[in-house]
Amino acid sequence: TASSPIGTQIPQAVGAAMAARRRREPIVTVSFFGDGATSSNDFHAGLNFAGVYRAPTIFFCQNNQWAISLPRERQTRSATLAEKAHAYGFDGVVVDGTDLEAVYRAVSTARARAVAGDGPTLIEAQVYRFGPHSTSDDPHRYRTDAEVAHWKEADPIQRLKQRLVSAGQLDEARDQALWEAARAEVGRALEAAEQTPPVEPRSFFDDVFARRPPTWTRSGRSLTRSSRRAW
Repeated sequence: TASSPIGTQIPQAVGAAMAARRRREPIVTVSFFGDGATSSNDFHAGLNFAGVYRAPTIFFCQNNQWAISLPRERQTRSATLAEKAHAYGFDGVVVDGTDLEAVYRAVSTARARAVAGDGPTLIEAQVYRFGPHSTSDDPHRYRTDAEVAHWKEADPIQRLKQRLVSAGQLDEARDQALWEAARAEVGRALEAAEQTPPVEPRSFFDDVFARRPPTWTRSGRSLTRSSRRAW
């Protein structure tokens, strides 16, 4: 789940995992978020809830070192973000997020623990945000080119490419073909998105309550009429 308010998807992942367990569905939920979300209320509420009820959830924190312009060291006195899990009674691990195999192993281990009923895991993946946080952000104001260059030496895509080339599983021709196929796929997705009609206003009320209150039905009709006039 992605939303503008950071961290809101964390309790949702825990709730979904617990609902699935009540239905006896053997699944594990995963919540992805950045280092900035660890300062949100929902992060702590979600982890506490998961710890108390041993929810089969993996919390995957992509620590890209900067929460917009705020470095991790200004967010917390903890030596790592992963250790915050210990306060809620479950394991937290730090992994090199630029190493695909290391991430795979960490997630596989966390999933095995969750399936076995051993509860959640917080994974802190050490990565880096190469570009700006958003179109309104100028990262040159708070970080150096040398810092970016240092992290680019560990670009996960390039690391994986070199590993595959060394193993004889990839060459330049195949690599170029993969990039061209990816660009074409993204292009088709953009075209499909641009052709998608506006969202029906009444859908704003969907998937909130199991039984929609009568007042919401009336509000939905009113919103639909207002929106159609605006469009």
